[in-house]
Amino acid sequence: MHIIFFFLIMLLSWSSLNAAEVRPLAIDSKAPDFKLPATDGEIYSLASFKSADVLVIIFTANHCPTAQAYEDKIMKMVDDYAQRGVAFVAISSNHPDAVRLDELGYSDLGDSFAEMKIRAADKKFNFPYLYDGDEQEIALRYGPTATPHVFIFDKERRLRYQGRIDDTENPYIAPTSSDAINAIEALLAGVPAPVETTKVFGCSMKWRDKVEWAKKADADWAALPVSVEMIDSSGVAQLVKNESKNVRLINVWATWCGPCVVEFPELVKINRMYRGRNFEFITISADKPTQAEQVLKFLTGKEAANKNYHFDSTDVYALIDAVDAEWAGALPYTIIVAPGGKVIYRHMGLIDPLQVKRAIVGQLGRYYADNE
Repeated sequence: MHIIFFFLIMLLSWSSLNAAEVRPLAIDSKAPDFKLPATDGEIYSLASFKSADVLVIIFTANHCPTAQAYEDKIMKMVDDYAQRGVAFVAISSNHPDAVRLDELGYSDLGDSFAEMKIRAADKKFNFPYLYDGDEQEIALRYGPTATPHVFIFDKERRLRYQGRIDDTENPYIAPTSSDAINAIEALLAGVPAPVETTKVFGCSMKWRDKVEWAKKADADWAALPVSVEMIDSSGVAQLVKNESKNVRLINVWATWCGPCVVEFPELVKINRMYRGRNFEFITISADKPTQAEQVLKFLTGKEAANKNYHFDSTDVYALIDAVDAEWAGALPYTIIVAPGGKVIYRHMGLIDPLQVKRAIVGQLGRYYADNE
């Protein structure tokens, strides 16, 4: 029993130690082999790319704004070099449970394998997209420090370049130094890469030892106070007018509405994702004004530490008219209002959380450059 306990402690220590002390593969090192599942249903290894003169391995992630900013650039590189003997493969090594919800604020998707499949299909990736997030064994061998991080190997699979793709994460401007492309061109010409190593700017790797950190964030959010204010129809109309700088997600619900209860936890998650940006989640309860206690009890149980209102009248038609002239009246009802009052999303009934996230990110932007 003591021996088993000892080895468990050693295993946990090894995982944490390697995550903290990971270093990028050294130049001239042989490419570590891998055998990983891809979003296209295939299993890939180094042998899958044996015919390529140059192999480009990119560690990336769905959620990372920097990684997202490079997705189109990577696809362009594949288009430009696939016929010249260069193979590309992307690997996501983030542990999906180690990503805090507020780290998803620039994305509609997390880093799970299922969500990788969605991203690959949405973007029509022209390269294999591999998953290493459960064990992270391949990431520990290659040593990416951020996403994206590029490793470029020659025909003998010796590492000839590791670092950034180029010197700007802003997809709206041209880079001044295209380091990965320069390395590829040099290897195709049979000469050393002009620069073998660069620093890498991007999102930190989400190692398994960050899972507890993510759980703590959930606990901190759960401990936030929940409150409710009464609101009249003119107040509701003012909310929808949205004279703020924030994108507003407004959900009209009731404690007696089954679909409202079912979808509410997803709305709370969405709020935790985007609350760090110019975003607000606002709920309006259509329960009778006399049911204030039940409303607060429900919201507290759902950890709804956002702006909550309770309509102060039994005139539900006044509520309907104040929220949206296009609303037929059934609950739940959800709208997304851009600054200035334009409704960019409206839905009656159960939401599709992914569609809601896409509407929000479409307005807020996926890249850090969208904040400028």
